[in-house]
Amino acid sequence: MSKEQTNFLEEIIEFDINSGLYDKKLRFRFPPEPNGYLHIGHAKAICLNFGLGKKYNSPVNLRFDDTNPAAEEKEYVDSIKEDIKWLGYNWDKECYASDYFDQLYDWALVLIKNDKAYVDEQSQNEILEQKGTTTQHGKNSPYRDRPVDESLKIFVDMMKGKYNVGDCVLRAKINMSSSNMQMRDPIIYRILDKKHHRTGEKWKIYPMYDWTHGQSDYIEKISHSLCTLEFEVHRELYGWFLDQIFKPKSLRPKQREFARLNLSYTIMSKRKLSELVSENHVKGWDDPRLPTISGLRRRGYSPKSIREFCNKVGIAKRNNVIDISLLEYCAREDLNLVSYRVMVVLNPIKLVIDNYPESKEEYLEAANNPENNEYGTRLIPFSKEIYIEKEDFREEYDKNFYRLSIGNEVRLKNAYIIRAHSVEKDDKDGTHTIHCTYDVKSKSGSGTKESHRKVKGTIHWVSIKHAILGKVMLYDRLFNVISPDEDQNIDFKQFLNPNSLHIINNVYLEPSLKAAKKSEYYQFQRRGYFKLDKDSTEKNLIFNKTVSLRDTWAKKK
Repeated sequence: MSKEQTNFLEEIIEFDINSGLYDKKLRFRFPPEPNGYLHIGHAKAICLNFGLGKKYNSPVNLRFDDTNPAAEEKEYVDSIKEDIKWLGYNWDKECYASDYFDQLYDWALVLIKNDKAYVDEQSQNEILEQKGTTTQHGKNSPYRDRPVDESLKIFVDMMKGKYNVGDCVLRAKINMSSSNMQMRDPIIYRILDKKHHRTGEKWKIYPMYDWTHGQSDYIEKISHSLCTLEFEVHRELYGWFLDQIFKPKSLRPKQREFARLNLSYTIMSKRKLSELVSENHVKGWDDPRLPTISGLRRRGYSPKSIREFCNKVGIAKRNNVIDISLLEYCAREDLNLVSYRVMVVLNPIKLVIDNYPESKEEYLEAANNPENNEYGTRLIPFSKEIYIEKEDFREEYDKNFYRLSIGNEVRLKNAYIIRAHSVEKDDKDGTHTIHCTYDVKSKSGSGTKESHRKVKGTIHWVSIKHAILGKVMLYDRLFNVISPDEDQNIDFKQFLNPNSLHIINNVYLEPSLKAAKKSEYYQFQRRGYFKLDKDSTEKNLIFNKTVSLRDTWAKKK
């Protein structure tokens, strides 16, 4: 048997285990900031951390990095928890960076007392200019050597609210000549006069991410702190902060980085996603066109398909753009196995079976999912007048057209073989009615010789007298280009696809869909996979298209 394939992060963990570094007492964490809804990129981090927890039988914490009350809300906390559970994962401890605000404040006092931090009263622009560039060293702040007691007093007064926003910050005293700009006296605390969703108005100062993250990992006994590549330059600072507070030989969390997930024809920036929502380019964070987990869920993606997508993408060391067609492929693979097959006509044309008795109607048996016998069967009503798709009929015969045309035969799915012989046109409203005849002995599944007769085409239909009405939302790519935010000098919104949503208000559904459930998945036969929308009601059925049965985007390109 071949050895199980491991990624480079698992190799690091295996090395640490074999060296006795953690004595197999591993603990992981997923640390989102509650400033927006999670997207497919976060799903990759969720699958990674919770997957490692499962592999090594180790706990995984859910920790909210809630250090910026200006952007964070309880709504986002609740949505994050819902998304993680929907993906199929459960956390060991629910933690918040705000749980540690008192401890972080006390440790900041220790830094000041040890002359490792100071209060700086320069403006944000002055500090930024002073930091230098990647090719030019920074310059020391004029406040860098202020007395420890003075920094202590001001910092305490900052916490008490005696200073205004922007008056001063607390900076670590490291090295303004470091080649790593993160080490050039980074800001540890800033003043924010905002109410926090958990701590209320207790705090007037809030810790920065870099000061919070490593210390929180240490408090929670996290063994491996896994971040995306943009935090690689922060790793040195992560270790420096731990060194200032804890004994040199104490067991430390290890930060390591992996490539973030970038998906084609969409964006992954929370800030830009928020912009799309606030400016009404989309209808909320769960708009099915967005790459948010809630949007994908509403559109009809299954948890398994997203987990499988993240597994196929893998864990890499370099950032790259993943083709969205891979995500759609994973959806098709899973939905094919779990979707109920139903017949729906989106663009109808009337068809009358002239030799079918006027008063007759019958119920034909059809498999709910031919891939899984456990889904059972259903009965579909059939009658003299039915709707078929307009695209399934051409008046003129074409040897390369395998659907219905005058003088040509097709099979009606689960029903009979029909032959079209004329088309009736109404000049007033432009409607057409196809007239045909059916072979009474060709009933599908009847076991007769005629029922096994081969015809080139099979089309779907709905009985007019039994059909129910619904609405369908057809989605396309949100953007017209592969990487809409690649050039930061160009407004990404100019690449929005104006045809990303097409609504069909009156579609004809087979009557079984009266009992459609929001928890189930459906394949509209020959059309694609669909999911009942959250706003759907018994009297207003709304279906979102998840993906087509095949990759049609490649043909467009």
